Amino acid sequence: MTHEKLNFSLIKHNELKLFLVSVFKKIGCSTNHSTLAADVLLTADLRGIDSHGAARLKGYIALWEKGRINTKPKFKIIREKNTTTTLDADSALGLVSAPKAMEISIEKAEKYGSGWVSVCNSNHFGIAAYHAMKAIEKNMIGYSVTNASPLVAPAFSRERMLGTNPICYAIPAGKYPPIVIDMATSAAANGKLEIAQRKKLQITQGWVQTADGNTSTDPDELKNGGSLLPLGSNENLGFHKGYALGSMVDIFSGVLSGANFGPWVPPFVSFIDVLPNLPGKGIGHFVGAWQIDGFREIEEYNINIEKWIERFKKSEPIDKNVKVLIPGEPEHYCYKDRIENGIPIIENVITDLKQIAEKFKLHHPF
Repeated sequence: MTHEKLNFSLIKHNELKLFLVSVFKKIGCSTNHSTLAADVLLTADLRGIDSHGAARLKGYIALWEKGRINTKPKFKIIREKNTTTTLDADSALGLVSAPKAMEISIEKAEKYGSGWVSVCNSNHFGIAAYHAMKAIEKNMIGYSVTNASPLVAPAFSRERMLGTNPICYAIPAGKYPPIVIDMATSAAANGKLEIAQRKKLQITQGWVQTADGNTSTDPDELKNGGSLLPLGSNENLGFHKGYALGSMVDIFSGVLSGANFGPWVPPFVSFIDVLPNLPGKGIGHFVGAWQIDGFREIEEYNINIEKWIERFKKSEPIDKNVKVLIPGEPEHYCYKDRIENGIPIIENVITDLKQIAEKFKLHHPF
């Protein structure tokens, strides 16, 4: 594995999890919720999604201090039919409300073949893959989406209206690791800008635009009033498609559930106030699970999904030194490496985690 060219420390995954659990307990989460929230963040770090792992802990604490996170939520089902449910998360961490929603989806799928849950009144839910992959444990296909802080401009606009609004499908793959399609609907996730800022590098053309709508390679452009661009980056490359995908996520997560949507989605950062006269409650998610044997026999499915994987991996590469990979395969390899060798955490995140440990008078492994 290669790491960012920054100073970092390798932290054992079990030690990091113990620390994360202890912090969530300190802010009032139950042991069960603390363990679950820590597991979501740890999974992000293990899979190489460093922007959504322990690096996010500081942000969750700030939201809790601001009174925007309820660490003792009482989940409430506010609408339900055979295969569908709407869940009010009572301002919970999305790290615990989304797994709860997936639990309900899986229970419904076991009974009816599929289950779908929309969530309102929640908060940032970490990596989408964690929630979708819960269905894999039951040999089901999992799905998860969430809306997020408005940073992305619609096609032909310069106004921030959508979040990076990720989409994730997790698909059982027989004898192979699951196929995990986890992607932002923007040209680049905000985490990539944060990495470029730390490394003091320019970003790829087509990721962001200035406040006037001109393309920029400045990773700090969002601080200057700019916006992220939808997947596709420009008209010629089909940015209307990324805009449409992000819109779908926003409607499923916000409009369908009763959460906020579009420019009214509460910001993840605590120092920006939530807008007045909101149309909904909190951030929204939408998750689902469905049984494969509702469509065909599992044995037949496994034969064909394995054949699909084997054929795609044999497709002729442009560069003989660059392998053709299956979606989710890089994260799978990263997970195996980091479980064995430790999680690389960069210096400024280590500093933040040490300050959190000092704040709550906790032992830490850093």
